[in-house]
Amino acid sequence: MSDVISVVGHAAIDFLFDVEGIAGHNESYPIVDYQKFFGGGAANIVAAISILGGNSQLISAVGDDFATSGYEEHLDGLGVDLSLLFRLKGEKGTAAYVYTDPFHNQSTYFYWGASAKLKELEPPEVDFVHLATSEPNFNAKIAQKAKFVSFDPGQDLITYTRENLEVILQNTDVLFTNKHEIKRVCDMTESTFEDIKDMIDIVVVTYDAEGSKIFSDGAEYEIPVVPVTAVDPTGAGDAYRAGFLVSYVRGYPLDVCGKAGATVASFAVESVGCQTDLPTWDDMVARYESKFGAFPSLNE
Repeated sequence: MSDVISVVGHAAIDFLFDVEGIAGHNESYPIVDYQKFFGGGAANIVAAISILGGNSQLISAVGDDFATSGYEEHLDGLGVDLSLLFRLKGEKGTAAYVYTDPFHNQSTYFYWGASAKLKELEPPEVDFVHLATSEPNFNAKIAQKAKFVSFDPGQDLITYTRENLEVILQNTDVLFTNKHEIKRVCDMTESTFEDIKDMIDIVVVTYDAEGSKIFSDGAEYEIPVVPVTAVDPTGAGDAYRAGFLVSYVRGYPLDVCGKAGATVASFAVESVGCQTDLPTWDDMVARYESKFGAFPSLNE
């Protein structure tokens, strides 16, 4: 198996606004403060993989502002392979605008930008691909080409046709969902959870504060969360996937992969912004050992 993890999806700029109130129709409220961060599920994952010392490659459609915003320089500096990017001249990049009031109510607007063009593009052939939230047709095409497929439909699940979803699932080796998404996957494909587990080698389901469960080969592994003082939960799922996949590619057992994922996620929630506080492998191992005991050696 290749140790390069190619990740398909968005590289987005996240604009986070603190507002006095969420505006309704024909209403206006003051913005108290705002911050700008590098985000987008795929870019969050490749950044985390690279910081952990893994080999990551981003497959995404980006606009002219990918370079001018500093995003390209940021990912390049982390060692992310950007050779398979679709650089679309005249297009704007993907962006998310999130408005939060003092009571933690939120209103979010997402601009697909260059990412919307993926449905017209032909994906490359890669060995090991993780499909993050992305354009469903593109994901379906690349799933049929790749040798190994990890799939996380995320919130974009509602944009998939049943046909696209089934094509991807039939080619998927690792499926990541939360407890709501796995129910929707079953509903959309008229399958039971048992059907999904029979079809896919490894199924990972996250349960918020209750941690996650990994199902494989009739076995079930319960992975608790790593408790920290959480400041912002955004990006925790992306960090979990990065920790899991790097550990998996390196050959660790599934329960270790899950615990590594939970540990990387614990770093991501400690600060605002999905890529602002990601751990190195040594950082991850130190915190892993404080929660789970000795980190195993692959030679054992």
